[in-house]
Amino acid sequence: MAQVDQVIAQRLNTGVPLVAEVSRYIISAGGKRLRPALLLLMSGALGYSGAQRFNLAAVVEFIHTATLLHDDVVDTSTLRRGRATANETFGNPASVLVGDFLYSRAFQMMLDAQNMRVMQTLADATNVIAEGEVQQLMNMHNAALDEAGYLGVIRSKTAKLFEASTRLAAILAGADAPTEQACATYGQALGTAFQVIDDVLDYAGDVQETGKNLGDDLREGKTTLPLILAMQRGNAEERGLIRAAIEAGDSAQLERIVDIVRATGALEATRTAAAAQAQCAMDAIASFPTNPYSAALLQLAAQLLERNA
Repeated sequence: MAQVDQVIAQRLNTGVPLVAEVSRYIISAGGKRLRPALLLLMSGALGYSGAQRFNLAAVVEFIHTATLLHDDVVDTSTLRRGRATANETFGNPASVLVGDFLYSRAFQMMLDAQNMRVMQTLADATNVIAEGEVQQLMNMHNAALDEAGYLGVIRSKTAKLFEASTRLAAILAGADAPTEQACATYGQALGTAFQVIDDVLDYAGDVQETGKNLGDDLREGKTTLPLILAMQRGNAEERGLIRAAIEAGDSAQLERIVDIVRATGALEATRTAAAAQAQCAMDAIASFPTNPYSAALLQLAAQLLERNA
């Protein structure tokens, strides 16, 4: 990961000071660096140790960071990773344009791999992510969204880059088609579980630990799995309260809605859904050679359910 950070620092060099300032602001905020870590771990699990793993790990981090910059503008978010978002600090125009810079720089870096499969995987992933973003926008304030529709969006918007990260490791390693598919399945399932738990934390987390405002999803009119399950399990009055809050993007009743989500068992049911995805990820690589990297990938999936930030 230290070498990935070196690549990131080198490729953020630009003659436009504001681009560098905004890019470094959001990247230096830290975060889990989970997508590049997955690419490195899967590379190790498959025995690939070439330098391209560092370059492509930086590429997926740049793509992820670009989506964060754009997401925060779309969602009018003010807090991420415990500090003001880039759009709150530098304004919306700078955030959008620097997000575009990071996307285009990522595509420049892809060329270094000189591998059309790498290009295809990342081009397809960024396109699917964009589709997921638009679909989520269309679903805003839609209290009728069901579980299948919810999962479809997060598999596009969030899990697709996880899937691309693990698939890229297989491509770099020259793995056969079944192994590549197993890597992709691991990434997609892990990414889905990650987002489902993230949506749990919007109603059960602590702002000091999550680094973002609780109830943001409700304020943005997002129908997430805890709310979907709470509406399925609650009585007519509870369903009506949640539905009205989603449709209006109103968090005034957040405390009451949190109580409903907890009392109906929706949080536990959502965690169970995440656990099923985490198990799917572990099953996908269960037959991989035993080494510290594959062991870490299994441990990561198992511990994902315990995350609180």
